[in-house]
Amino acid sequence: MIPSKFDYVRVNSIDEAIQQLKQFNGEGMLIAGGHSLVPLLKFRLSEPGALIDISRISELKGVRKEGDRIVIGALTTHFQIANDPIVKEYIPVLSETVRQIGDLQVRNRGTIGGNIAHADPAADLPAAAFVLDAEIAIHGEDGPETMNIDSFIVGPLITMLPENSVLTSISFAIPPAHTNAEYLKFSHPASGYPVIGVAVVAGVGENDVIDYIRIAITGVGNVAYRATSVEEKLLGQTLSQTLLKEAAQLAAEEGDMASDLFTSEDYRRNLCKVYTERALKSVFYSN
Repeated sequence: MIPSKFDYVRVNSIDEAIQQLKQFNGEGMLIAGGHSLVPLLKFRLSEPGALIDISRISELKGVRKEGDRIVIGALTTHFQIANDPIVKEYIPVLSETVRQIGDLQVRNRGTIGGNIAHADPAADLPAAAFVLDAEIAIHGEDGPETMNIDSFIVGPLITMLPENSVLTSISFAIPPAHTNAEYLKFSHPASGYPVIGVAVVAGVGENDVIDYIRIAITGVGNVAYRATSVEEKLLGQTLSQTLLKEAAQLAAEEGDMASDLFTSEDYRRNLCKVYTERALKSVFYSN
């Protein structure tokens, strides 16, 4: 439970962080809140030559509205996001999701950038990121670039973040004003991680026709995913409880179900159907 020896450097700007990453030639790792990285260090699953502390870079913090998107700095904590008035007004599903991350200590210190960059397959945030069409802003040696969430996370603990780069912010699309949203999870009794988490943003237009639907599922496999089969089944159809139940049966179609000591693959597949139906009913009939 004792990390291997490493150097420690604190930086005050993005450019300085990139220079330090280059200097340590692949052996440096960024740290902010540390709630994802520190456990890996203690178990020696990660043994960096240096930790580069970016927690004091002020430009990586805060929430702002830019056009039809909400931009959140990478160092903004889960607690700050959960209580931010802009987030609550325009993308409440994100506020609802981060309120369910870990415990109070994790939410006070953990950051949105660190959570997404860690790419834990059992994380809550990717579900909200997928339904809100999140875009990841990155600053590297060649300047800034942007990636969509579905191309950024490619596997468990694996992302497309380039070497010697800093994730600077994440932006989220603002759904249409008439939509409602929900995030439901079934938590592992020991860890609190989602065995399954389902995020839904949906709305109905004239004559109760579903005109907007986004569904994403996390926790059941190696990566979170959009439940596009369910979306296609619902979009353009007249809302009914029977329709929601039928559509929810397709919730596991796009995902590769995992199996472990706690749950089997079949159990997770059933959870996808049950929790997707519950989330859909909550969005359409409870909000």
